[in-house]
Amino acid sequence: MPRRLVVGISGSSGAIYGARLLEVLHGQPEIETHLVVTEAAEINLQHETDRPADAFKRLATVCYQPDDLAASISSGSFLTEGMVVAPCSMRTVGAIATSQSSNLLLRAADVTLKERRRLLLLVRETPLHLGHLRLMTQVTEMGAIVMPPVPAFYARPRTIEEMIDQTIGRALDLLGLPHNLVRRWQGLEQTKESRQ
Repeated sequence: MPRRLVVGISGSSGAIYGARLLEVLHGQPEIETHLVVTEAAEINLQHETDRPADAFKRLATVCYQPDDLAASISSGSFLTEGMVVAPCSMRTVGAIATSQSSNLLLRAADVTLKERRRLLLLVRETPLHLGHLRLMTQVTEMGAIVMPPVPAFYARPRTIEEMIDQTIGRALDLLGLPHNLVRRWQGLEQTKESRQ
């Protein structure tokens, strides 16, 4: 059976994270991706990547409409490795924290939590006020992993694409899925030697 991953793209800035995740996983036939893109995310994909959302939807193994609450990923009996919401708007964090299931992305996230599977939320908001922090604490207490897409500069990224890949690689690490996106830390001396 293929390893299934649910991918949600919500309407926050940073749609490129979800798009890049789909690109990386598209080349791995042993991983089956199940995609939900919200209406606001479709607008952001077009605006931030200059490509229509359909271009990214075609990279997924299966793509669902956000109002399809009868989809396979709305049931815990549909086995998956977990779910990534990339990016995850603060509105989506709040809805997950309060167990709302008003669309398929939220229902799939709720199922992921109730089945004790990994739920990664690439939360995109700054600065954060106390309400945001409380919601992120609440979803963490429920079992989610809050992973803001913060660049790691020890790898000396030279492009935006390298910064995005670092984040996507770390997300895949947390899910135990294979990739070769991240330059692994080998200690300061070995890092200096590799740059010479």
